[in-house]
Amino acid sequence: TAFLHGDLEETVYMHQPPGFRDSAHSDYVCLLLRSLYGLKQAPRAWFQRFAHYITGIGFSPSRCDSSLFIYSQGTDTAYLLLYVDDM
Repeated sequence: TAFLHGDLEETVYMHQPPGFRDSAHSDYVCLLLRSLYGLKQAPRAWFQRFAHYITGIGFSPSRCDSSLFIYSQGTDTAYLLLYVDDM
């Protein structure tokens, strides 16, 4: 479900899906504006959107591990380790 909301940076076209084909334009293709589950760009698109959000609320990305985000305020520190399966 999270993968359905990722924005794509690349231009991706796909064939018309079965059941949604326009018989008047059967040779047309679809331009994807959002990532789809199963699309190889979906995990990366979702992660980039998440990373943008989490850094916007004060977390900093680790220099050693791109999936680790650190939040520090005073003596309190929070670590968020996020794993996105690239299937």
